[in-house]
Amino acid sequence: METTLKIEVTIEDICEGFVYNELEGKGLFGLAGKLTIQPEYQRNYIYASDGGKREMAVIESVLKGYPIGLIYFNRVSENNLEVLDGQQRITSLGRFITDKFAIKDENGMQYFSTMAKDKKNKILETKLLIYECEGTESQIKEWFKTINIAGVPLKPQELLNAIYSGPFVTLAKEEFSNTQNANIQKWSAYVSGVVNRQDFLERALDWVSTGKIDNYMSRHRKDTNIKELKNYFNGVIDWVSSVFIDVESEMCGLEWGRLFEEYHKKSYDPKKVSAEVHKLYSDPYIKNRKGVFEFILGGSVDTKLLDVRIFDDATKKAIYTTQTAKAKKKGDSNCPHCAIGHDANKNKIWGFGEMDADHVTAWSKGGATSAKNCEMLCKTHNRAKGNR
Repeated sequence: METTLKIEVTIEDICEGFVYNELEGKGLFGLAGKLTIQPEYQRNYIYASDGGKREMAVIESVLKGYPIGLIYFNRVSENNLEVLDGQQRITSLGRFITDKFAIKDENGMQYFSTMAKDKKNKILETKLLIYECEGTESQIKEWFKTINIAGVPLKPQELLNAIYSGPFVTLAKEEFSNTQNANIQKWSAYVSGVVNRQDFLERALDWVSTGKIDNYMSRHRKDTNIKELKNYFNGVIDWVSSVFIDVESEMCGLEWGRLFEEYHKKSYDPKKVSAEVHKLYSDPYIKNRKGVFEFILGGSVDTKLLDVRIFDDATKKAIYTTQTAKAKKKGDSNCPHCAIGHDANKNKIWGFGEMDADHVTAWSKGGATSAKNCEMLCKTHNRAKGNR
C-alpha cells in the first residue's frame, strides 16, 4: 500500500459541499463531492451520542490551535477519495460549519454562523495532516482495522461491516442501524444495545445465522436485498410479542433467536402465559426473573432457570439440630431417606457439612422456602431426589 502526505488541505476545503444525512446519522460528502466521508465499512457517526461533548471538543481543539490528529483517505480513483480514518472528526467539523450544533465561548453558545469573523477564519483556514493511501481492497481494510485499534474501539459487528462491505451491508445498515427507523422502539423491548453502534444489526444477523454471522455475511455480501434477514428478525419479534402479550423489562436482551428456534413450533395460550408470568413475578422466592420466559416456554419444568431462593444457614442449622436430636433418640439416621433404607447408612448420623437442605414439597409444586418445608438430606439422597 502506498501513502502520500498532504499538508495543504484546509478545513474549508474538506467541508466544501458537505452533506449530513440526518436520517442515517452520517456525513456523506466533502471536498466538493470528491470525498465520500462514510464509506460502507465505516461505523455510524457517534460523536453526538454523548450529548455532543466529543464533537464540541473537536471544534474547541481547532480554535485553540491543537492538532486533531492524522486523517487517512483512500484514493479509489483519480478524482475520488473516501475517508479511511477520521470520519468522526470530519463529520464534526462539517456539522458545526453547517450549524448542526453550537459550542460555548465567552459570548455564550455560538453556532458557526453567529461566531466572530476571526474565529470563523481560524477554523476554515486550519490545515489538516492527511495521508492519501492507495492499495488493494484487502490492504485497505486490513489497514482500517489496524488504525482503529486506538480511540473508540470498533465493535465486532463494525469490523464485519468493513470486511464484507457491499450492497448487503448498505441495505442492512439502512434498516437496522438507522436511529430514525420507526420500528426501533418496538424492537428495543427485546433487543439491547445502541442502534448506531450496530447492536441491532448484530442481533438480527445472529438470529438468522444461528450465531454464524461471519459466514452469513460472506455468503450474502453481494445480495441486493435483505428480505431473508428482515423476515426472520421480524418473525422472531412477532412470535415473542404474540406469546408474551405483556412487555416486561427483563425481556430485553434475552436469547430470543435461540428460544424461537427451540419453541416456536409449540402452541401457547397467551392469556395463560400472561397469568403464569404474573404469578412467577409475584413469587418472592424467585431471584432470576429473566429466566421466567424460558421456564414457561419449556413447560415450567426447569426450575434452575429461576434461581429459586435457597434456605439460609440459620434455617439449615436449626433443622439439622432438631432432625439429628430426633434421629439419635430413635436410633435412626438423621437423613430421613437413609432411615427407611436397608443398607449400612440406616443408622448413620451425618455431619452438617455432609447434608443439604431440601424442600419437602418441591417449590415447583407449591412448596415454600420456609423452615416448615425444609428437611436435611444426605448429599446422595438430595441429588437423587431432584424435583420429586
